[in-house]
Amino acid sequence: MRALRLTAWKSDPELVEVPDPEPGPGQVVVKVGGAGACHSDLHLMRDFGPGLLSWGPPFTLGHENAGWVHALGPGARGPEVGTPVAVHGAWGCGACARCRAGVESYCEDPAGSPGPGGGGGLGQDGGMAEYLLVPDARHLVPLPDGLDPVAAAPLTDAALTPYHAVRRSWPKLTPGSTAVVIGAGGLGHLAVQIVKATTAARVVVVDVRQAARDDALAHGADHAVAPGEGAAAEIRAGTPGGRGADVVIDCVGSGDTLALGVAVTRVLGDLTIVGIAGGTLPVSFFGVPYEVSVQTTYWGSRPELAEVLDLAARGLIAPRVTTIPLERAGEAYRLLESGELVGRAVVTP
Repeated sequence: MRALRLTAWKSDPELVEVPDPEPGPGQVVVKVGGAGACHSDLHLMRDFGPGLLSWGPPFTLGHENAGWVHALGPGARGPEVGTPVAVHGAWGCGACARCRAGVESYCEDPAGSPGPGGGGGLGQDGGMAEYLLVPDARHLVPLPDGLDPVAAAPLTDAALTPYHAVRRSWPKLTPGSTAVVIGAGGLGHLAVQIVKATTAARVVVVDVRQAARDDALAHGADHAVAPGEGAAAEIRAGTPGGRGADVVIDCVGSGDTLALGVAVTRVLGDLTIVGIAGGTLPVSFFGVPYEVSVQTTYWGSRPELAEVLDLAARGLIAPRVTTIPLERAGEAYRLLESGELVGRAVVTP
């Protein structure tokens, strides 16, 4: 079969022929219907090097995956062959407390996981191929009626990650509250929709691209702001009493966006860092507003993925998808890197 593989750190991926996967005991092979191209993959290609992580190339890219169950290994207990499924991308040990709760992104015994890395497309072979070997049927979530694998694939990260970040701040997103989403790209355009679909908060989006701001407004954002001088004042002016935002979801994570997040978060608010652009945030007694909670989040849980799929099946959230065939998969990353892409690119084997 064909697969888009990262063969070395700081290199472009290559489309090569590899053997079809065969499921072992408890394993499942999924025929891939869609695999999302994530900005974090660019960090694998451009920024990461030997020794930074406990795993490395070569491996097949693609950690946002959905398709159909193709084959079950001996003893595998999961959806029947032919069932459309989404793949929960974080693959942990399956035995620690976090994994038993379905939060395998926070596995407490990664050495006990079935292979190197954090999951398919992250150290283990991912879904930018015709078939994907999934190490355990527990990682599969059947798709609700009306949701196809191409639309479902980006939901497994581009929606699940901001959903987890927004969900943990639900108590602060009451009527009269304000949420600010910084970055309206693959994750941010869905973060806007998730806030609107699950809370009563007013949503302000910040993005350098006019097209991304327009798209966010079309998907429910109440106001859109370009970053730069005056952005913080404009955001605060639109909040009740100018007090600032109750929740800020930073889908970029650069030094500039973190500084903006602190500048617009109100006392007792939440500032959640989702993006991994490498910025830092000095924290001191007078460095952030009183009792602002600053946290990072990584991905989301398997039960949360089921909730995300339900929202999408009911039409409450919808990723903006550009489909690209597997033979041109490298183009997905070129579009992502150039900033031309609005929404998510999905590779369709």
